[in-house]
Amino acid sequence: MARRPLPRILSTGSAQFVRSRELARTQFARSRELARTAGDSASDVLHPLITITRGLRRLAAAGRRRWAETPKDRRGPLLFLVASVILVVALVPYGPLLAVITVMAAAAWQGRDRRPAAPEGPDPSRTERLKALYEALVPYFSAPDDPEPLYSHGGDWEKALPEYEFDGTGRVARLLIRYPAYFTDGEAQARTRIEHVLTSKAGRGREYHFDWDEEGNELTVSALAPLPTDIAAQRFVTAPGETVLGFTDATLVRRTLPLTHGAQQRDVPPVVWRTGLRSTEPHLLAVGQPGSGTSTLLRSIALQALQHGDVVIVEGGGTGEYACLTGRDGVLAVECGLAGAVASIEWVATETERRLIAVNRARQAGNPPPEDTKRPLWVLLDRPTVFTHLAAADGRKDPQSLLQVPLRHGRAAGITVVVAEQWDALDALGDAVRQHTRARVVLGPATAEQLESVLGAPPHTTPVAETPPGRGYARLGTGRVHRLQVPVTPDPYDDATSEAHRQAVLDLLPERTTPMEAEPSALLTKAEPEAEPEPVPVEAVVAETS
Repeated sequence: MARRPLPRILSTGSAQFVRSRELARTQFARSRELARTAGDSASDVLHPLITITRGLRRLAAAGRRRWAETPKDRRGPLLFLVASVILVVALVPYGPLLAVITVMAAAAWQGRDRRPAAPEGPDPSRTERLKALYEALVPYFSAPDDPEPLYSHGGDWEKALPEYEFDGTGRVARLLIRYPAYFTDGEAQARTRIEHVLTSKAGRGREYHFDWDEEGNELTVSALAPLPTDIAAQRFVTAPGETVLGFTDATLVRRTLPLTHGAQQRDVPPVVWRTGLRSTEPHLLAVGQPGSGTSTLLRSIALQALQHGDVVIVEGGGTGEYACLTGRDGVLAVECGLAGAVASIEWVATETERRLIAVNRARQAGNPPPEDTKRPLWVLLDRPTVFTHLAAADGRKDPQSLLQVPLRHGRAAGITVVVAEQWDALDALGDAVRQHTRARVVLGPATAEQLESVLGAPPHTTPVAETPPGRGYARLGTGRVHRLQVPVTPDPYDDATSEAHRQAVLDLLPERTTPMEAEPSALLTKAEPEAEPEPVPVEAVVAETS
């Protein structure tokens, strides 16, 4: 179906708005540059006065200390001596003028900048490190036919590495690299070789961000600081339909969230996943090794989803990671067995169809959607491939085959599916899960090839071998790849959990409204329609929700 063009009034108005915003931004940048220039000029002009004032303040402080250190029985003779000196200076010809000049000179001497002068270049050890980096890049950035090579053995490294910064340990923190125009920076393999060499020579065990400027033939390498791993689960300041997956670098996210860390408050940039009718990534897939934090991510999502919706949890691991949610308000089921998992997913598929039919009937009648179709429903599946093997062995229906309807039509029905799986069982995931989970998360150690196979694009940072739990990468749809650190959301019933983190999770749990021994099937039938709805063609429903 052809896309209808925007009306001329709307397009013209948006263009004028964009131009006015760009003009305001340009004027603001000019005014800020003018203010900075004026401040620098005023600082240069008033530098002698500032120095003398600072010196007088230091002389006055020294005089007060001297007076405080003087015993009380000697303060009288000291005052008489000072008064005598002032009287003699006043009687001597040109005495007051000479005294003022002397005081000003002493103040200028005391107010001088006593900081040691910064060295003009790096120290010998850092120079050797930069030379080693330069020599390591020579085989990749040089060509035999180049008449004036920028890279050559024993060449001038300062031209190729014009800007550099070091951290407190003497390792490279930031580096600007210039390379010849004939280098194939548009090829992923060539760039990967350079990134591997720089990671090895600049210092292992850290993550580096590579910013390739293909137009200017420049590469900026920055050592990234570790993401905070001490952020506990809490109520995040988000709108309905927004879920905080974790936290990332401030350079890639413009938004920050106010967080509570003990008695302190700080702002941290989050990775926010938006779901709902207008979401382009309505479902999520998380992959990781055992102990990487995929269950922690699902618990964090469940605690946030329970604020505005209902949750169905299907756990294939059978370790009881979600026992704390059983019987809570809004938790419709927590299933760990094959029969319960199949029944729960079948109910979700039926509920999806019921919501689609109800919404379609309301639209055909010109009415708003019913209230029972607006409440979000979250389906969290931890290691569903375990049930695939059990169902094949028992001759039952594969639970993954029942996910096709919620995955395909869940966005229009207000149903969100989150799947967490491990690397060794990733091939057992169904095609429906792979096609419809456009939001992706990879936690734990992984190679660049594994990250690209799941996320669809390589990260702009170098993955490290050792990562803390909950550390990884996230990509929402076709957006950029973000570093991710999941908030600490452990199982509160685990004995290895600290008391502070256990209490943080318990404070977020809803009230327990259903007894532990109640059958989950009683909860799953609460949204069933009382009467059989009128038959509606399936084709019309699919076309309405596509």
